[in-house]
Amino acid sequence: MLQMRYGIIGKSPIMNEATQKLVQAAPTDLTILITGETGTGKEIFANAIHGLSNRKKAPFISVNCGAIPETLLESELFGHEKGAFTGAIDQRRGFFESADKGTIFLDEIGEMPVGTQVKLLRILESGEYARLGSSAIRKVDVRVIAATNRDLVYEVREGNFRQDLYFRLKSVQIELPPLRRHIEDIPLLVEFFAQKVSEKLSLKYDGITEDAVKILQGMNWAGNVRELRNLIETMITLEQATYITPDILRRHIAPALPPASRDPLASEVSMIPLREYAEPRNIELELIFRTLLEIKNDITDLKRYFITLNTRLEDLKDKIMMSEPMISINDDNEEGKIGEELMRLEDMEKKLITLALEKYNGNRRHAANSLGISERTLYRKLDDYGIEN
Repeated sequence: MLQMRYGIIGKSPIMNEATQKLVQAAPTDLTILITGETGTGKEIFANAIHGLSNRKKAPFISVNCGAIPETLLESELFGHEKGAFTGAIDQRRGFFESADKGTIFLDEIGEMPVGTQVKLLRILESGEYARLGSSAIRKVDVRVIAATNRDLVYEVREGNFRQDLYFRLKSVQIELPPLRRHIEDIPLLVEFFAQKVSEKLSLKYDGITEDAVKILQGMNWAGNVRELRNLIETMITLEQATYITPDILRRHIAPALPPASRDPLASEVSMIPLREYAEPRNIELELIFRTLLEIKNDITDLKRYFITLNTRLEDLKDKIMMSEPMISINDDNEEGKIGEELMRLEDMEKKLITLALEKYNGNRRHAANSLGISERTLYRKLDDYGIEN
């Protein structure tokens, strides 16, 4: 039933545990916190919880807290009165008011500003809130489901997330596993996505070969089920082949790197099982930056390399600030030459953002997703770097 109605696929023990919690918690009115990496299906689970609850005939409203600018998030959630702020030319209902008697899904809850967290805590405790620009207390009956790909325990410790709100949200916590932890479900997922897209396009699809399945099961899947779905949809649409074979897979998951790249770590990264390469902390800093210099402007390969090393630009910045000069060369002329070529990490980040925006024709949501950051973070980076879009 969960597969047919909501698209929740998986028979592995770890997925069975998650779906069992879903079925048990759905009929209650408890607040639920869904955790998991990007692309693991948090919104699908939230929708299923609503559909199996006593509120299923009432509204289900999904709000991406990371996609709404901080200055607007409070008014979007709780509404505002006319004149509450510049540009508030009319009175407006908020998402909570619109979801009355139903369910509101707060995705990327870890992006919510602390000031707004206080108001959310109040509405969870008493159902009371006030529109922006008004002191009148209103009441609402809404079930809250929240989701995050962040470690909220760490965010609480860092002072970015209120501890009392965290405990209030996790009355029930459902952890969705990354795809690499339930690779036995990949054949089922492939079948589901392939049949769905082939039926939509009136194409014939007979299956996937065992060797192709093994390749998929050996991949890292940084984008999890969403990445797998996109891959299957692309292959079925473009190839229109009866069977998915290793040759077809390789055409879509292992594009050639630029000729300048000779680093084995940077070639066909997505084909290498996660367990086969070293932890990022054990890789020499010099190797990282030599490889980055070789990859240069190709955003796809840059992103794949960062995923492989399982690190972020911010982590690398900290390492550089604490380390000795990254490349030790005795020849002064050679050192000067390399120094001219080496871009600072801020320049590299700016370049990545610019390339992502160009790739997606200025679509900020798609660009942010491709970079693995929230839309709000992307907006902040655009301001920081003075990038016009």
